[in-house]
Amino acid sequence: MKKKIISFFKKNPGKEFKSKEIARRLDIGTDHEYSALKSVLYDLYEEDFLSRSGKRYKLNNIPDTNRVTGELQIVNGSYGFVVLKDQRMRDIFIASRNLGTAFHGDTVEAVLFAKQKGKNIEGQIVRVVKRLRKDIVGTLRKSKSFYFIEPDDPGVHRDIYIDQSGLAGAVEGDKVIVGNIEWNSAVLNPEGKVIEVIGRAGSFDTEVASLAKEFNLPYKFPPKVIHEANEIDSLITGEEISKRIDYRNKTVMTIDPEDAKDFDDALSVEQLDNGNYSIGVHIADVGHYVEKGSAIDKQAQLRGNSVYLVGKVIPMLPERLSNDICSLVAGQDRLTYSVIIEMTVRGRIAGYKISKTVINSKRRFTYDEVQQIIEKGEGEFRQEILVLNKLAQTLRRKRMKEGSIEFFTPEVKFELDGSGRPVRVFKKDIKESNMLVEEFMLLANRITAKHAGAPENGTARPLIYRVHDLPDNEKINEFAKFVKSLGYSFDPGASSRSNQFQLLIQSARGTEEEALINELAIRSMAKAVYSVNNIGHYGLGFKYYTHFTSPIRRYSDLIVHRLLYKYIDNGAAVNYSLQELDEISDHISECERNAIEAERLSVKLKQIEYLQNHLGEDFGAIISGITHFGIFVKISDILAEGLIRLRDLEGDFYVYDERKYSLIGRRTKRQFRLGDHVNVKLVRVDAEKSELDFIIIE
Repeated sequence: MKKKIISFFKKNPGKEFKSKEIARRLDIGTDHEYSALKSVLYDLYEEDFLSRSGKRYKLNNIPDTNRVTGELQIVNGSYGFVVLKDQRMRDIFIASRNLGTAFHGDTVEAVLFAKQKGKNIEGQIVRVVKRLRKDIVGTLRKSKSFYFIEPDDPGVHRDIYIDQSGLAGAVEGDKVIVGNIEWNSAVLNPEGKVIEVIGRAGSFDTEVASLAKEFNLPYKFPPKVIHEANEIDSLITGEEISKRIDYRNKTVMTIDPEDAKDFDDALSVEQLDNGNYSIGVHIADVGHYVEKGSAIDKQAQLRGNSVYLVGKVIPMLPERLSNDICSLVAGQDRLTYSVIIEMTVRGRIAGYKISKTVINSKRRFTYDEVQQIIEKGEGEFRQEILVLNKLAQTLRRKRMKEGSIEFFTPEVKFELDGSGRPVRVFKKDIKESNMLVEEFMLLANRITAKHAGAPENGTARPLIYRVHDLPDNEKINEFAKFVKSLGYSFDPGASSRSNQFQLLIQSARGTEEEALINELAIRSMAKAVYSVNNIGHYGLGFKYYTHFTSPIRRYSDLIVHRLLYKYIDNGAAVNYSLQELDEISDHISECERNAIEAERLSVKLKQIEYLQNHLGEDFGAIISGITHFGIFVKISDILAEGLIRLRDLEGDFYVYDERKYSLIGRRTKRQFRLGDHVNVKLVRVDAEKSELDFIIIE
């Protein structure tokens, strides 16, 4: 029986099967044989030959050699995992004592230990194949007669020693960049030299600059780029206007956050003689000013996108372009690339045109101002805003009906003082005014993608698409088990999982666990990326989707503008080979992932800085994670996450139950479950390690 099952799974790698299906395929009919099959499946699971998700089993791929190469990912500055290139292979656990001379992100070679029953495959790093980082950011400290760097990144799990001759003028307490790092023995600490002094640790500008360095974000523009930007003529000639559709006398408006500095999209609406509406989605024509191959263009491609840290933007384009020439500021003529849509009162698209335009925005609205007009029915450009809102609601209903998932990811905003210190933290409100703008941006992105990918005449033409793959079966099954433990229903085997997600999210709306369910639902999904291969966008339910509406802050949109202009108006315009587009897609996808990580850390650091002044205070929280060493909780109003250590749970001995996502008291049977609401007290803030500790209060 065991040989039969092993042979069956080796012939079907990567596929999942229930025991009944295996029995049918192996022609096992009697109850006795079926019982034996289930027993063998369990044994093979215990031996780690198979993995299990619910009632389904699949081959658990493990390396067939005792040496492997992969990327080291360090957790909590201590232990780590080697992630192998073959994603079918399990990660290799590396204990802290076996990390050798490797840092987080390094490509390493590890030797595997003999497999022990019931444990992860474990190994030891024997060689660093390639370092992720040449430079490391940290704070200079002094201990008696020697200096060392406390790294900002917990993945750099050892202090770096600095000889006095390598200080480069830095003094204790400075935030510095260390290079020329040598680390040849795990017995000794790494050594390096200061190559740049960023500033005094703790100051706002220094912390932003060090965060940029940590994520390898280009913080300053090279002089050549600044010079090129300063040389751009901002004057719009009559000849240029004559080539475009003139919208300067029409009602065009921008709607943005109150603290926005660049405005790359505007809207207009007017009723046509046939009763339909003409909706203009007007986007800054960055491509008119930034030529392919110029110094500005190369720098924009390198950056890939703007990065929005708390209180500071690291822009993709120099400020002369992003905040002035290209920004659609009110009362100024601006060059735009527009999607002009004819739409019926019921939201059906009767036609569209993609064309170069010139506009003069009549009003710069904030989201709050537009929301007031929507709610009260009065205010400047009331009629236009109410029409746009009604059409947006219609588009939204139709999109949801067609399979779009309305994920809600709560975000926090910070009110900073003059020194960049947080004095207030609060959750952002997503209102109708936000959704109004979102719907028309989604529509413009969808139309432009389909125009290139499925033209009415001719064949599909190359484009950079925004794609989102189907979710992974194993993650979906795990997510279904989790929401069931919270009392919600989710069928992972349903033919339309997107509808299942939407029903679940609607049922959780307004509850305290809404944020947690949304977050874990997003984690169970594939990541959206840029690609020349259009596989559609699962989360939005779109067959064709691209990014067209933000060329000031996303390089993908600038490329899409250039390609569409070539396809529609000018066959001699800038062209890209498919290989170029493929390489750009990979690069900007990586830039986006990096920016998201930097932005998340920026938020986390500000949350911790804010909570330093609230030590000993009580908070309402939700349990966001359960582990064998404690409970992770997320504060409900400011979304900061911290840990309740197992040793701080008083009154009983608690045991971790992985299947129930809970810690259970051995004597009292009291349970702490994922998604439970708890009251907590903040008892420790460690800013250097970015850690918060809480205790339960009754």
